Amino acid sequence: MDNENRLGEFLRARRELARPEQVGLRDDLGRRRVPGLRREEVAMLAGVSADYYVRLEQGRDKHPSEQVIEALARVLGLDDDAVAYMRELARPATRRRRAARRPERVSPGLSRLINSWTQTPALVLGRYLDVLANNPIAGALNPCSVKGQNQVRVVFLDPSARTSYPDWEAVARDTVASLRATAGTDLDDPRLTELVGELSLKSEDFRRLWARHDVLVRTSGTKRFVHPMVGELTLGYQTFAVNGAEGQSLVAYHAEPGSASEQALQLLASLAAPDLDPRRAEASTG
Repeated sequence: MDNENRLGEFLRARRELARPEQVGLRDDLGRRRVPGLRREEVAMLAGVSADYYVRLEQGRDKHPSEQVIEALARVLGLDDDAVAYMRELARPATRRRRAARRPERVSPGLSRLINSWTQTPALVLGRYLDVLANNPIAGALNPCSVKGQNQVRVVFLDPSARTSYPDWEAVARDTVASLRATAGTDLDDPRLTELVGELSLKSEDFRRLWARHDVLVRTSGTKRFVHPMVGELTLGYQTFAVNGAEGQSLVAYHAEPGSASEQALQLLASLAAPDLDPRRAEASTG
């Protein structure tokens, strides 16, 4: 993984995804030789010189001003998450000795809390989207939510994921963007390098989506599941950062009151009930 020109790689990827018509430019009747916008067009629209923008993409200038960042974000159509990520990339690097990361563990209190939610699928994710803990109904809902799984690896390498997620392409895109957001700009982290390297070798879809440099901080949304016993469910989710545990997030799913998905979730809760013995639940999340 190239660690020397992260900002340039990000800008190049987002420029190639930008559409000329979105910034008021014609598409030259299909005669464009490059995808997205040309460097000169980005520079003109952002109010910087073409030479300066080329230096940014080539890594010869790595620290644009806040004014330039905002102008480029506007031209490239970046959302708040992507802009925050670009700001991190543009910060001067500080050389620090890398400390070995401690194993990610979920606090006993949080484990007990999610296991008390018998009708609410809940799980705790780590920095690299490893499932660190789950309650029984979350495990019954989706194998991707079982402790010990890595959600990125399951989405791209487990063939059953395409059946479990009717909107697989959207789930895959959001999962990759979420991994980039949670891992941050420390792209030479050994754990991240190992995971991205494995998935890049084994999944063409992952390589394609990782190259887009999408960034997504998931806070809420809707996801569809297909379960072999209760059928299709459409569930909303909320994501919360876990205070005192950097990189950990709590994800909880919920159904619309009175909906068929709520009925399916209740049935799923009854199927998961045998797994709700407190001692077994504590063992599955501790």
